[in-house]
Amino acid sequence: MMELRVLQYFLAVAREQSISAAAESLHLSQPTLSTQLKAMEDDLGKQLLIRGTKGSRKVVLTEEGMILRKRAEEILSLVRRTEQEIASSDDTIVGDVYIGAGETDVIRFFARTAHVLKKHYPEIHYHISSGNSTYVMEQLDKGLIDFGLLYGTVDRSKYDSIQVPIKDSFGVLMRRDAPLAQKEFITPEDLIDQPLIVSRQEERDGWPVASWMKQDISKLNIVATYNLLFNGSLLVDEGLGYAICLDKLINTTGDSSLCFRPLQPKLEVAASIVWKKYQVFSKAAEKFLGKIKEQFS
Repeated sequence: MMELRVLQYFLAVAREQSISAAAESLHLSQPTLSTQLKAMEDDLGKQLLIRGTKGSRKVVLTEEGMILRKRAEEILSLVRRTEQEIASSDDTIVGDVYIGAGETDVIRFFARTAHVLKKHYPEIHYHISSGNSTYVMEQLDKGLIDFGLLYGTVDRSKYDSIQVPIKDSFGVLMRRDAPLAQKEFITPEDLIDQPLIVSRQEERDGWPVASWMKQDISKLNIVATYNLLFNGSLLVDEGLGYAICLDKLINTTGDSSLCFRPLQPKLEVAASIVWKKYQVFSKAAEKFLGKIKEQFS
């Protein structure tokens, strides 16, 4: 069985890419660290590290080593969270709340809730990680986040949820000097044959805008995809095309060279705050969820 201590040793080597540098950071002798790593490889029956030759001391992870690094980071993160939750006293609410979400203005609800709670529980800290729906569900299932923000249908057999009482609206982000910027609304006909910049998740996982346009996504002129809209907005600013995205994510006021135009007919999506069924929350997460429910009601 792998020990947490040895997993920390392994991660130090992966980080430093050197056994000698890792040994120094861990305050261990190099032979001691090498022996511990070799014993772990023997226990697993797999080579995890490719040691450097005499001319190079750099250590490279094997494919199995890269898998272990990812899992070790998740395991140690979960251990730290568990220790923090158990260590918190009964009369003081301290701890961390972990949230996974995509880019959306709904994050403002989380911020407002955290701001309200801060007045009474200043020792609660919040951590938001960004990713698509697949990433959020993976993090939920592994217990690495408390809450996720998901669009579309929620699997009621796995998750409990609260629907956010407002909807996000789709539209088009473009340069102010673009031809379509003269329009108040953007119709499906306006986007036919136009160079489009779309979310990578939407292109892969089923895209509501494709249904709105009544077009197969493969027939659209998609010139680029983005994972984070800020990067997508830079592509727009450089004149590459029109970004189809949710409203209120990029500041288009003041001296901005960009503008946003909503779709017509209107296209909206609803988000839900989701958590695992039978989840045992920390006291900090319980307070956060209680305040979310109170604000939404």
